[in-house]
Amino acid sequence: MHRGVGFLLVLFLGGLPVVKAGSIPSVAPAHAQDQNQDPNQDQNQAPSPDQAQSPDYQPFSPEQLDNLLSPIALYPDPLLAQLLVAATFPDQVEEAARWVRGNGQAGIDDQNWDVSVKAVAHYPTVIEMMADKIDWTTSVGQAYVNQSTDVSAAVQRLRHMARRVGNLVTTQQQEVIENGEYIAIDPIQPQFIYVPVYDPAICFYRRPFWGPAIAFGVGFPIGAWLNLDFHWGFGGGWGGVFYTGWRPWGGWNGGWVNRCRPFVRVNNVYVNNRYTNINVNRTVINRTVNVTNVNRYNSIHNNVNFNNVRVNNIRVNNYNAGRGNIQVNNQVNNNSRVNNTRVNNVQNNVNSNVQNNRGSTVNNKVLNRNIDVNNSRVNQFRGNTTINQNNPSTKVTQDVHSFGHSEGNFNANVASQRGQTSRTQMTQPVHTYTPASRGGGGGGSHPSGGGGRPSGGGRH
Repeated sequence: MHRGVGFLLVLFLGGLPVVKAGSIPSVAPAHAQDQNQDPNQDQNQAPSPDQAQSPDYQPFSPEQLDNLLSPIALYPDPLLAQLLVAATFPDQVEEAARWVRGNGQAGIDDQNWDVSVKAVAHYPTVIEMMADKIDWTTSVGQAYVNQSTDVSAAVQRLRHMARRVGNLVTTQQQEVIENGEYIAIDPIQPQFIYVPVYDPAICFYRRPFWGPAIAFGVGFPIGAWLNLDFHWGFGGGWGGVFYTGWRPWGGWNGGWVNRCRPFVRVNNVYVNNRYTNINVNRTVINRTVNVTNVNRYNSIHNNVNFNNVRVNNIRVNNYNAGRGNIQVNNQVNNNSRVNNTRVNNVQNNVNSNVQNNRGSTVNNKVLNRNIDVNNSRVNQFRGNTTINQNNPSTKVTQDVHSFGHSEGNFNANVASQRGQTSRTQMTQPVHTYTPASRGGGGGGSHPSGGGGRPSGGGRH
């Protein structure tokens, strides 16, 4: 975790109140360890120094996090872990949803999305929900980037609420494990995982009047893409998301890995040492959010709004405005480079043309010398030869050329004589062609050699 971000968390979150409700765990201190450490993060995703140290960022309160996370807090841990990381890539989430709509599950593993987005894309209802509610998804990603410890605390707080009213129990679709103040939700079947459907306004407060509080649709396959889990209660804090690599790790909530591993075909797309440090897109905090869309999530605390999101939007707009100037300067520099390149190319072309012209000058000199020599030869030929126009056996052969090499030596008398001959031929009577009768045989003078219509019949 960046030191500047860590300092911000201590500065802004250290004073958050500790909330206790029965057996519901309290909010972990903001200085607890962050599981989103990413020492190998791409520099393009790192926040600028000004952004990392901005005193204007407003974190989410525990009540806001309750409202924000209530729709997904009861998801199975392996799926919830992927969703939280994928939420930091909202643009890729939208792209993945479009892909799934058009192609289904084909080709997901070959896309250049983050591995977490690929994992969630294997569950169409989840990726579609995230894309359809992109402002909510972005807010979840922003909360996870800046307050992963508080996000984990909110998930546990909500699970205890549902557990306390009897709505969170082990079923044929999920295993609910309670260990002290932590609750884990794991897939219970070795080959399928189920996405729960519930109403947060009911599920966390009371039993419904009829039917179960949590429903499940069709099961989705468990694959190598579920390579994350939660370290609930490990490391002296809330724990958090970590990479399992599909290795049984012996945790009290890691039994699902042992159950599913024999049925999972592991590949290096999702099981790879480079995923040991979980990658998150920290630039998600520089994306504006429609506050109206986020304020609709108020199932847990009705009197809580997301005014901090509005404040953060102002901060983001100021940040992007400054960044826009930088981008303009970069564009100017790029244009300068382009213009310089064009100037260099023009200069090179000029130099090339100069060289070519020099070559052309040399060639022209050689050509002129050849023309002079040829003209001399032609003149000598004409002086020694008498051209008889009335003798058809006498011919003058010229080189194959568009105009001939001797087009400059025009003889008006010869041309006038050729014109007189043509006019005399035009005054002679014209011989007309009389076609043979339709019933004629092979006689007549038709060019085809026979009478009647041309061969093939029909209209032409």
